[in-house]
Amino acid sequence: MADFELAIEIREPKGKGAARKLRAAGRVPGVYYGSGDSRSISFDPSALERVISSSSAGMNTLIGLVGATEIEGRQVLIKDIQRDPVLGNLLHADLYAVDLSKKVTVSVPVRLLGIPMGVQLGNGILDHALREVELECLPTSIPEDIEIDVSELDLGHSLHVRDLSLPADVILLSDSDLSVVSVVAPKVEEEPVVEELEEGEEGVEGEVAEGEDAEAPEDGEGEKAAASGGEGKAKDSD
Repeated sequence: MADFELAIEIREPKGKGAARKLRAAGRVPGVYYGSGDSRSISFDPSALERVISSSSAGMNTLIGLVGATEIEGRQVLIKDIQRDPVLGNLLHADLYAVDLSKKVTVSVPVRLLGIPMGVQLGNGILDHALREVELECLPTSIPEDIEIDVSELDLGHSLHVRDLSLPADVILLSDSDLSVVSVVAPKVEEEPVVEELEEGEEGVEGEVAEGEDAEAPEDGEGEKAAASGGEGKAKDSD
């Protein structure tokens, strides 16, 4: 049986306007999913928040529903919740019914134990790449988390999903080759490289490359030179 209960009411779905009025009244809309059945529900958001924060299983907490005759006593898990992106307030929740005799698929957090040797003795940095693993088990056997000891992890070494120890009645669904945690070397920022000019390349302003014409005279100077040359020719012909 569930260790936590949630009081709910059946509601008629009437769109976003009804949902806003519901929240203004201090309640939150949600959906209950059963075997071939679904119901629109409402509940006190603080009640569900207390369940999540009080239970060590968090989102994987088994909850018993009360207060609605149609689905009274059903055992549910939280399938999804929606929060306000700014305030973090609970806006909506999806709950799905479970059969205590049938296995379910859940995501469980990975908890690291110890401080890696590569961090303590060297300058390594801990990289916790995979924070959750997907498991299959009975609703009453969902582990709070999966522990893994990282104290012997040296610089450049990793632990993978296949290295996790699971309870006997739990089946691992995540890829066994995925890296869970590693100790990596810190990144060193490279200094910008200033390339030196090779011999023969233009490096001083005003130099003329071989094969190029000299800079053309400024406007007017060419005309003066032409006029001066013309006068000289005229004098020679006299």
